[in-house]
Amino acid sequence: MVTLYVVSAGNAAGKTTICAGLGKHLLLEGNKVGFFKPIIADKKPGDDSDALFMKEALSLSEPLDSISPLLNNDSDPSGKMKEAFARIAQDKDVVIVEGICGETPGDTLSKAAYEVAGTLKARVIVIESYSPSSGAEFINSYKGFAGNLLGVIVNKIPESQLQSVSDELSSRFAKAGINVLGMLPEDRRLSTISIGELSEHIQGEILNNAEKSSELIENLMLGAMCVDSGLDYFGRKADKAVVIRDDRPDMQLAALETSTRCLIISGDTPPIHSVLYRAGDKGVPIIITKSDAGAILENITDAMSSARFHHEKKLPRLAEIMEQQLDLAAISNGLGLAK
Repeated sequence: MVTLYVVSAGNAAGKTTICAGLGKHLLLEGNKVGFFKPIIADKKPGDDSDALFMKEALSLSEPLDSISPLLNNDSDPSGKMKEAFARIAQDKDVVIVEGICGETPGDTLSKAAYEVAGTLKARVIVIESYSPSSGAEFINSYKGFAGNLLGVIVNKIPESQLQSVSDELSSRFAKAGINVLGMLPEDRRLSTISIGELSEHIQGEILNNAEKSSELIENLMLGAMCVDSGLDYFGRKADKAVVIRDDRPDMQLAALETSTRCLIISGDTPPIHSVLYRAGDKGVPIIITKSDAGAILENITDAMSSARFHHEKKLPRLAEIMEQQLDLAAISNGLGLAK
């Protein structure tokens, strides 16, 4: 059994995304894969959504409190970690552990991360979210993993800059003696949100077709100004949410004749019968909210910019990106799992 420790020094670097993609890849390679995300805290902060998503994505049989156990600071966290990890590791070929490291080698988070890597005898992959300072800001912290470090993956690189950034950062990490395992571009399809999540963010109510609440929204449009242009206008984007005022049933009907995932109606007046009937016929959920269009757009934009990866429908696209951009063979070789 081998342990892969996936860490990052910055927030929202995409650790869970990478863990999910690597876990699925290793499963397809015929390995038995586990996942472990210990919580070191004085009191339990609540169920960890990352651990819950990984349990579902990797079809794990272990209970959530075993996958993400609470390890109190006032006891022996290393000993408890070994015990909790041993339960997860039974009959597994590889266990992926998610964690964080600090910004400098001497800070508390870095020391804890080095200890985890040593305690679990783990190989380490660092995930860094791209910024102009990538490969410089936290590089000394990464070096603290020494021979346990397999390499670094740089995530969320603007697609238009992918080649130039890859060349620059590959050289920067090479000078530091750190392997680059991949450069992953930003992808809008991995930042989508579901209809249900969207409804929550705008304080809306789903009137119909609630079973479609897990469908993903890829685009957002505001209602057109005149009905004659409605079909052409709404036909420009697919798999979209459309925001329309409550006093424009004509625009609501026009939007329903195109590739619309959900219709958001702002205002105090419920949709008229013909709109409800057509939406039901097309299987399009209607969300009503009293917020104005400006507030709705702001809330949706915020939601999409901070979207989590927690959706299995995103996994096929992630697999495509990883196949193209990650050195999966080097990762398997580094873990001793090459077939």
